[in-house]
Amino acid sequence: MAFLIPPLPSPTSLKPQVSSHPSFSPSYTSQKILALDSISCSLSSSPFTEKHSIERYQRDSWLYQQTPQASCSIPADSNSIKQNDIGLQLPELKKLLQVLREKRGGEASGGPKRGPGNVFLVGTGPGDPDLLTVKALRVIQTADLLLYDRLVSNDVLNLVGPNARLLYVGKTAGYHSRTQEEIHELLLSFAEAGANVVRLKGGDPLVFGRGGEEMDFLQQQGIQVKVIPGITAASGIAAELGIPLTHRGVANSVRFLTGHSQKGGTDPLFVAEHAADPDSTLVVYMGLSTLPSLSLKLMHHGLPRETPSVAVERGTTPQQRIVFAELKDIVAEVKEADLVSPTLIIIGKVVALSPFWPLSSREATLAAQTK
Repeated sequence: MAFLIPPLPSPTSLKPQVSSHPSFSPSYTSQKILALDSISCSLSSSPFTEKHSIERYQRDSWLYQQTPQASCSIPADSNSIKQNDIGLQLPELKKLLQVLREKRGGEASGGPKRGPGNVFLVGTGPGDPDLLTVKALRVIQTADLLLYDRLVSNDVLNLVGPNARLLYVGKTAGYHSRTQEEIHELLLSFAEAGANVVRLKGGDPLVFGRGGEEMDFLQQQGIQVKVIPGITAASGIAAELGIPLTHRGVANSVRFLTGHSQKGGTDPLFVAEHAADPDSTLVVYMGLSTLPSLSLKLMHHGLPRETPSVAVERGTTPQQRIVFAELKDIVAEVKEADLVSPTLIIIGKVVALSPFWPLSSREATLAAQTK
């Protein structure tokens, strides 16, 4: 099946957005890029924050203001990179904490004791900044500190207020910039210092986003947590393609599944026999690596081989790519197209209701881009 890979801009044409924060002067940014070159910093064509992209270090440059050029010469293994990165960030993190604590103490002198700051768990949707809620936009523009994940799009991050500090805490296969426990402690430390902290997550924070774990931890420590929902990838991408997740007479339910095993591996966590319902729609998050196993199990447990399916890479962004296929062919088509994470998979009869379904994947991608 023919498949379109949209042309990517050449490295020389890429012009990353630079925040208006005072520390982002052009000369400083150039020096910092050179200093970080030894850990293979590179311009990225991704709409999201990749682990060692120049865009990430530009955005978080306040954390590296005391970094001499030689200090980025570190071993290539991911654990050493992570530990070195955290070590470089610690002085500025401690300095910011101290400033916040002093500010809180000064405001409290002569008056009632000021309580801790708030933490907002904010969903940013699947990538298109136009899908951000008004409430989410208001919060990210007034935050003191924002901890953001990999799947918060660059276009959304460009909307952050000029005085906010950004800290990347994203995870990708083989590289976790912070453990979940470290993220918990960062949120707690800055909230206790009186900061308004925003935890930015792609999609919705309470749908496969571990937002529930962060909320539970902070509430146990006496920190107020406010959740601002986002459009989860299933809803945003299905709408982009004109796929109704439920439809009278076609699908009477929808089921969100995770393709990730908690301990890794290629076997999905869920039991496929309970998901092989021809009258339901299946939406699989983070399912690229487990798709071969899942599709075989679904067919083994009775889901028709001809069930319409679609895999969507980087949905709702300009880099979106789409593969339509019947269930029996979806693995081969995804492999041929060489889709990468994040890719959402939708399986069910409702997929055939998309106006793009009769088209080839090449035509569908072109049509979706001009919609």
